[in-house]
Amino acid sequence: MCVKRSTSARKGLPNGTPDRDAPLAGRTLAMIFEKNSTRTRVSFDMAIRQLGGSSLIMTASDSQISRGESIEDTARVMSRYVDAVMMRANRHADVVAFSEAASVPVINGLTEKSHPCQIMADLQTLEEAGLTLKGARIAWVGDGNNVTSSFIHAAPKFGFSLSIGTPAGYDPNMEDVERARSEQGRIDLFRDPKEAVAGADVVVADTFVSMGDKDGDKRLADLAAYKVSSSLMRAANGGAKFLHCLPAHRGEEVDADVIDGPQSLVFDEAENRLHAQKAVLEWCLKA
Repeated sequence: MCVKRSTSARKGLPNGTPDRDAPLAGRTLAMIFEKNSTRTRVSFDMAIRQLGGSSLIMTASDSQISRGESIEDTARVMSRYVDAVMMRANRHADVVAFSEAASVPVINGLTEKSHPCQIMADLQTLEEAGLTLKGARIAWVGDGNNVTSSFIHAAPKFGFSLSIGTPAGYDPNMEDVERARSEQGRIDLFRDPKEAVAGADVVVADTFVSMGDKDGDKRLADLAAYKVSSSLMRAANGGAKFLHCLPAHRGEEVDADVIDGPQSLVFDEAENRLHAQKAVLEWCLKA
């Protein structure tokens, strides 16, 4: 599990000031964004700055990719300029192709298939809140999307069980489910959201309409019964925590009294994107 650099070591430092040991001094992170971003963009930018390095940010339209240059040629060239690349991409296959052609570390900042950096922050947040991941039960309610997939990937590695409540047509990637089960991960699937959260130590939700979805009205109608309310939280274990990767739409996938209430760890979770990115960057660059 990633370890947060001591906040006491940064006491008195402005957020943009490097850590006193500046382990990544002289290193540059390039970030390529095909999707809009708040937390991923700011957390990676501040992470490399606090580690003593620098960043440059590109959108697809800023680069020759938008004019037909191949992903592979872009990766080969950028590898000669920077020390690592983070991509927030429309297609998972593009991140794979980029990483195979690059000679520097390539970080998945989000694709339609997964969001691993988010899960690192989520699990760190739960550990900080006193939850022992091994043996814990985490419930996901709503759309079985890319964030769900990353929880599925993490379950056998960290030893928590995962219950997923989705309506028909919104199931998680079943290849991910079967692979996790083959690795002795416990993944339980439900249609009834109350059954999904029963016995859960943590309840997790995400927006019902994601970037690129063109059927927003249908999705909101189909998923309405999966909104996390105070009533649904009472079906979980007493004191169960609530997570949401943000942005949130109060009254759609979660009620305000849950996300803004005492069981919510959402803003600690958001802060921990910074600390998790720092750990990822240090690991990638072998600092």
